[in-house]
Amino acid sequence: MATEAAEEVHVPAAAAAAAEAIAPGAEKQPHKLDRKWTFWFDNQSKPKQGAAWGTTLRKVYTFDTVEEFWCLYDQIFKPSKLPGNAEFHLFKDGIEPKWEDPECATGGKWSVTCKGKTNLENMWLETLMALIGEQFDEADEICGVVASVRQRQDKIALWTKTAANEAAQMGIGRKWKEIIDANDKITYSFHDDSRRERSAKARYSV
Repeated sequence: MATEAAEEVHVPAAAAAAAEAIAPGAEKQPHKLDRKWTFWFDNQSKPKQGAAWGTTLRKVYTFDTVEEFWCLYDQIFKPSKLPGNAEFHLFKDGIEPKWEDPECATGGKWSVTCKGKTNLENMWLETLMALIGEQFDEADEICGVVASVRQRQDKIALWTKTAANEAAQMGIGRKWKEIIDANDKITYSFHDDSRRERSAKARYSV
């Protein structure tokens, strides 16, 4: 129990310490991002019996500068640091990484399976930089990204707002595939389908 409790507080505390460490040496003006982003952490490796989905999700740190991002990423938010069955999320500030969030409710996600930890780490970092650097033409349609470490396969999912807007989703999918340099087909599923069935069918693919 003590270990579990320590895991829950370790990530937020470490993130705060990492971000604060920037301040003393920040002689130059920090590079502001176009919007605020929030890192989240979810450790489902030791769920409490009877706990509802989402109870292990923790809001960790909100940032709005390039310097904060790199400090947080370098010290904490690398998927290789995750225990099995855990997730890192980067979402726009004000949006929770849950289907129930109003911004996500009618949305869906592009998903890619990663081949090994190095592949996961590279795709994760390229996606983070594309998001905070506003590289998507349909940036307003994007909610955030999730890196999931699993025993069998690691995955990354890019969450978007309006699943029914096929043109916007296809534009995002093509751009994301290019950003992460994926050779295999990537697919898009609706959150509504995922609510009803565990293995939701792909609605779009690129």
